[in-house]
Amino acid sequence: MKISQPFNKLTLKEYFFYIDNHKKYTDFNTLGLYRSITENKKLSLAERIEVREYAYTKFKKFFEFLQLKDPVTYYDIITLGQELTKADESQMWKDIKHNQQKILAEKSIKHRNFGIYSKHDCGRNDCNLNGLMLKKRSYFAYSHMCFKSDKNEHASKHKSIQRKADRKKAKQIIKKELDE
Repeated sequence: MKISQPFNKLTLKEYFFYIDNHKKYTDFNTLGLYRSITENKKLSLAERIEVREYAYTKFKKFFEFLQLKDPVTYYDIITLGQELTKADESQMWKDIKHNQQKILAEKSIKHRNFGIYSKHDCGRNDCNLNGLMLKKRSYFAYSHMCFKSDKNEHASKHKSIQRKADRKKAKQIIKKELDE
């Protein structure tokens, strides 16, 4: 079976029905469900929070992985109905970044090219590259996942070149000394 309408047009009862019977529907999209909670204008704030809590009980693993796959949607969902200061917002993003690193380590995921980080999304509606799948750290990549603990690839490359030059100079100095 297929859901005949977009999630952001559903009523509260329909949300609960589709969440309960999600295995029966071939086009059920959990990410779409969470995105629609923030976009749905038919529901009041209390109803959206109720749907969020109910969806969390059914899709707890996916919700935790959502902060890695689509951190903006995760942030929008967890801050639904909250008034946050700049400090609270900053701390929330630090926590999300920390949790992303923790999930990557726990699941032994070596690459970071998935979710919103694998597609071009510059924010412009007229961009013809929007939605294009990209290689890791491609020129067209809008953003990439990085942590403070990551090794700086450019610094190590520069250091390698510098060491090679130093070895070459040392050999030339020794050769010059021997020739004299």
